[in-house]
Amino acid sequence: MSVEKIDPPSVVDMTAAALRRLILSGEYRPGERLVEERLTERLGVSRPPLREAMRILQQEGLVVTFPRRGAVVTPLTAEDVHEIYTLRFALDRLAAELGVPVRDSALLVPLRTALQGMRQAAQRGDLERLLEENIAFHLAMCGLACHRRLLQAYRALALQLRLCMAMNLRLRERLYGNLDENVARHEVLLDLVERGDRDGLLRAIAAHGDRSFMEHLDELIQVE
Repeated sequence: MSVEKIDPPSVVDMTAAALRRLILSGEYRPGERLVEERLTERLGVSRPPLREAMRILQQEGLVVTFPRRGAVVTPLTAEDVHEIYTLRFALDRLAAELGVPVRDSALLVPLRTALQGMRQAAQRGDLERLLEENIAFHLAMCGLACHRRLLQAYRALALQLRLCMAMNLRLRERLYGNLDENVARHEVLLDLVERGDRDGLLRAIAAHGDRSFMEHLDELIQVE
């Protein structure tokens, strides 16, 4: 039996992963300039792979490039975050209204898989993985509606959500001392979906935990 060869990560991939961690951990703040000379020294790479890594993060919505200013962490204002999160609430609610009770039990599999990934990430203290599984969970929630344009809208929003959700996770880790609280809130959502409790799910979405983030928004934007 042949064994499939798995190529090791390239220098560009490793550089992108390292820079992504620095941004999502808050070490580089929204709007902060990414100075190539400092990053090549810090990450131990030359400029070509660093620039390719920045292009990857630009596609992910974490980095933007301005003429004469160069690359910066995607800037966020309180108004930006307010618009992103209120749109997210609206999409989550629409998905619940259209998709619960669930018509096909196979649609629950991605939700359960993402939640298990969240549990593992929280146990390891892996904020980056927790963030990605969190996004996967909410994409799977949207998938319950079997509404192609709704899912496309959420996928487009996910690019802008990454920085917001990373700030939210760091805030909640400071408030609760661990990442388990984030997992527990999503366990509640999945339980309501599995029971087909649409009204309960809509109430839970309204109180999902982002409210405290929005209340701390001005402070977080200044601190971050």
